[in-house]
Amino acid sequence: QVQLEESGGGLVQAGGSLRLSCTASGRTFETYAMGWFRQAPGKERELVAAISRDGVATIYADSQKGRFTIARDRDSAKDTVYLQMNSLKSEDTAVYYCAAGTAPPFRAVRHEFEYDYWGQGTQVTVSS
Repeated sequence: QVQLEESGGGLVQAGGSLRLSCTASGRTFETYAMGWFRQAPGKERELVAAISRDGVATIYADSQKGRFTIARDRDSAKDTVYLQMNSLKSEDTAVYYCAAGTAPPFRAVRHEFEYDYWGQGTQVTVSS
């Protein structure tokens, strides 16, 4: 069992930056591929970015390419995954969720159904 906790959300002006963090407790999440998803009001949850177990492979949604960066700190005692978000837009406003899923070491996971564990989410609000 893995428990995930997101932090770093908040209110930011358009063009600004935020860094989200996801820390894990329970079983080490070195064995899991990790992802960030988001859900805006009235919309379905969607993939933002994903990273493989080995931290090498990454996937980004088209609207985030060049603006967001996912990374994982495999040396941290707390096993943390980050989402650096730059040049934020009002359409980035959503609840952001961290997720963990089983996968081969080199594979980033795209689909929601492939993730086994989810955090409670952190609100990101971008004002225009």
